[in-house]
Amino acid sequence: MSDASDQKNPVMEALAEAPVTSAVAVAGHPLHAMSVHFPIALVIATLGCDVFFWWTGDLFWVRVGVWSSGFAFATGVAAGLVGTAELLIVPGIRSRVASWTHAIAAVMLIAIVGTNWGLRLVDPGQVLPHGLMLSVLASLFTGLAGWHGGKLVFDHGIGLIISGKD
Repeated sequence: MSDASDQKNPVMEALAEAPVTSAVAVAGHPLHAMSVHFPIALVIATLGCDVFFWWTGDLFWVRVGVWSSGFAFATGVAAGLVGTAELLIVPGIRSRVASWTHAIAAVMLIAIVGTNWGLRLVDPGQVLPHGLMLSVLASLFTGLAGWHGGKLVFDHGIGLIISGKD
């Protein structure tokens, strides 16, 4: 009598055979993995600016928050374009549900960060409370998108380029 776990699943076998190496890389280094650090740091920096403005009332933090949220949005869009290219070009990435979860969370994050920047450009006086709330929400989505992105790399090996020397 055979156990159900002993049987091969042809769908999972085909999925495991699909290529998952990065198609958008420089010298073997995936650009998406290298570029996400900037928007992540800038989203957290924007939250820090809002907290410091709330704490001190110094308008310096409002000005810095405009710049950090703007650069978070710009670098997030750039990282998102590279990630989207990876998603659409590499069949092994595109066929995994976790890739789409990461993509949706990242697009939501970019939308939140863009809204946060736009709010600051139009009316800097709205930093408290609306900008702070958007910064908190952006930080939560940064964690969510980062969690799913990390799972793709560490659990599925997405984007890793393994050479014959390794």
